[in-house]
Amino acid sequence: MNLIDELRWRGMFHDMMPGTDEHLLNNGPVTGYIGFDPTAPSLHIGNLATIMLLVHLQRAGHRPVALVGGATGMIGDPSGKSAERNLLDEEALRRNQAGIRAQLEKFIAFNDSPTGAVVVNNYDWFKEFGFLQFLREVGKHLTVNYMMAKDSVKRRIGGNEDTGAEGISYTEFSYQLLQGYDFFHLYKTLGTTLQMGASDQWGNITTGTELIRRMTGGEGKAYALTGQLITKADGTKYGKSETGTVWLDGSMTSPYQFYQFFLNAADADVPRLIRVFTLLSKEEIEVLEAEHAQAPHLRTLQKALAKDVTIRVHGEAAYEAALSASQVLFGGGELTSLDEATLLDVFAGVPHVEVPRATLTEQGVIGLLSEATGGTIFPSKGEARKMIQGGGVSLNREKVTAEQQAAEVPLLLDKYIVAQKGKKNYYLLKVTD
Repeated sequence: MNLIDELRWRGMFHDMMPGTDEHLLNNGPVTGYIGFDPTAPSLHIGNLATIMLLVHLQRAGHRPVALVGGATGMIGDPSGKSAERNLLDEEALRRNQAGIRAQLEKFIAFNDSPTGAVVVNNYDWFKEFGFLQFLREVGKHLTVNYMMAKDSVKRRIGGNEDTGAEGISYTEFSYQLLQGYDFFHLYKTLGTTLQMGASDQWGNITTGTELIRRMTGGEGKAYALTGQLITKADGTKYGKSETGTVWLDGSMTSPYQFYQFFLNAADADVPRLIRVFTLLSKEEIEVLEAEHAQAPHLRTLQKALAKDVTIRVHGEAAYEAALSASQVLFGGGELTSLDEATLLDVFAGVPHVEVPRATLTEQGVIGLLSEATGGTIFPSKGEARKMIQGGGVSLNREKVTAEQQAAEVPLLLDKYIVAQKGKKNYYLLKVTD
């Protein structure tokens, strides 16, 4: 299956310039690039669909180029934005670039073959490019009228009190000219004839194709292809959790949180997500969908999606740990197998209570679960005693008795107790010195 057909059945295709499909079919390997914003030390879920465009480009026998916008990242792309972004220094951008390169290596192959991926940083060719030289060699080729016609600019001109838009600075106005020159530079140095990106990048990408045409006296031909922005069934943007952005870096979003994000995908969203974020074939996905339709409560599609993406981003061991941690709340998985970060992730949504360490030696479990926790678990000793006698209370997965002393409860990591009241009510006690 060729690239365009692959993107179409997966629901990833949005638009392309006339002739793009013929160019990809009749010229191989085609070198195509996508730009990534290095203003954060990690890419995020919102970038994954764009990364997958590069994956499919390489799988179709073409060469992917990932451009890290070290120069343009110092300015900021106005597309989809209502305000100016913060600017970073070169050191921070270089550090972010290294992190992004490491993440891309999990998805596309970097080697010396004709289809081996390449990472470039546009700061490398812009840092010595003087302002006057840029105006003479590049700026003269595009009119202000042409640049003003772009939707990303029109939405910002003059500001908008209703939406909070602040207008657009000359810095951001010039962004499309810089991105257009990126395309020309890669066309000239790497033979790049295709730029891809999300649908909101159409204006910037076509500026590049036009700049190539004009700067080569009409001889240069370049192409544009955009993918669909990933949104939820209700039309809202996909890629944020209740706690914010879902990052690909495990230190910013833990593998457990990452796995849970996909596992909790809505039934209405998951058929599209599994097509976009995995490399499962059409036949494999249709089999999973049939299984899911028979028993939606088993979340077959969500589990397949979460497993595939978690393994590719974080590795098999991290997936297994996330799976084990996910089972903790349902009676499976060992509490003692969790490190502190994962333990806190698993029980992030339950009440947290601090109790002094001295309480453990001074009280029985009845006092610990009532008075010592300020009534959070049980409002009175009587209620605590009644449920404990009925076998409805566990501490760190062990049933407790009314006569038991709190000091007899083995602590997790020497400072945590997971209290369970009934089948579904959990509490996390942190023992403080």
